[in-house]
Amino acid sequence: MIDVHALVVGPVQENCYIVRPQGSSSAVVFDPGDEPERLTKTIDELGVTVEAILLTHCHFDHIGAVAPLARGTGAPVYCPALERDMLVNVMSYVPWPGFGPFDGYEPEHLVEGGERLSFAGLDFEVLFTPGHSPGHVTWALAGAPEQPAIFSGDVLFQGSIGRTDLPGGDHGTLLRSISTLLAAHPPETVVYPGHMGETTLGRERASNPFLHDLAQ
Repeated sequence: MIDVHALVVGPVQENCYIVRPQGSSSAVVFDPGDEPERLTKTIDELGVTVEAILLTHCHFDHIGAVAPLARGTGAPVYCPALERDMLVNVMSYVPWPGFGPFDGYEPEHLVEGGERLSFAGLDFEVLFTPGHSPGHVTWALAGAPEQPAIFSGDVLFQGSIGRTDLPGGDHGTLLRSISTLLAAHPPETVVYPGHMGETTLGRERASNPFLHDLAQ
């Protein structure tokens, strides 16, 4: 079983996840978007060592705390390859005034989709799921059929889907990415999204109005 500790951070209310096997002292962190001091405090309270920082995409609300968290924990950062420059030069990609300042960070590793990686006793498959952003990836928990789960960033939400009006977004591409997730994973797969509450693929296939055509 996995333990998923969610924190809603920053003014855009982004979900950051601290994930570990139940009872383990090692964890990974998904999309540390803001509030690095709060994230660090929570990591300390959980008593875990962070083995890796895993990014679904590099919009500022998902990476604002990457640099201080990586420096503080020493954990390597795994970044979508097509969005490396967004992480390195984060403030150049903030589309609206009033956010930040955030420090850029040079990631230790780049992912493109198709990788199978293991951290903290957990196995993940990296899936290329563009549409919301050009290099977006989804991290699927592998090797745990009793608890299927994906960390979907801003691809799929409870009752909604990711916006496609930002640079590099494309609605048709996003729907194709969602379709691949629905085809590759069972309906009971838990979706841990970048915003709002968790859901399942089956629930979204059946009730998400944006997926009506995919459900036919």
